[in-house]
Amino acid sequence: MKKFLLLFTFFFINISFGQKTITTYYFVRHAEKVESSKNPDLSSKGIERADHWNKIFAEVDFDLVYTTDFRRTVQTASPTAAAKKSTVKIYDPQNIAIESFKKETLGKKVLIVGHSNTIPNFVNQIINRKTYEDIGDSTFGNLYIVTLIGDDISHQLLKLE
Repeated sequence: MKKFLLLFTFFFINISFGQKTITTYYFVRHAEKVESSKNPDLSSKGIERADHWNKIFAEVDFDLVYTTDFRRTVQTASPTAAAKKSTVKIYDPQNIAIESFKKETLGKKVLIVGHSNTIPNFVNQIINRKTYEDIGDSTFGNLYIVTLIGDDISHQLLKLE
């Protein structure tokens, strides 16, 4: 009986206090666009950058890919989504229920493509701190990585070319 209780206690503790769920978010701004109309396509340089992001993310097994409902964001995410055989899900940066989003993406690796003002804001909401400012108009290589492990949050900004 003692062995059974000891084994049960060990098993219960391992389940209760074992590995925590890891969620990782990768945030990028859309690549360079053709012109300044409301919904432009990517420029040739932007298409190159979208392909470059795909190469950077080659070893990341994304579970989900989110973009805003604009050509430039969808086109930025498309090479990576296609390589991962994932569909692009549209999100509205003005109406994100952060806690619901976190629950929906729990335990997943998620690529999120947005805009110079929406991406830093989204990151700030996920980390629950105002850390990141809007991205400059000529900056397209920022990669924000946020990792949630249980209640612990780590975040970093990588400035890539």
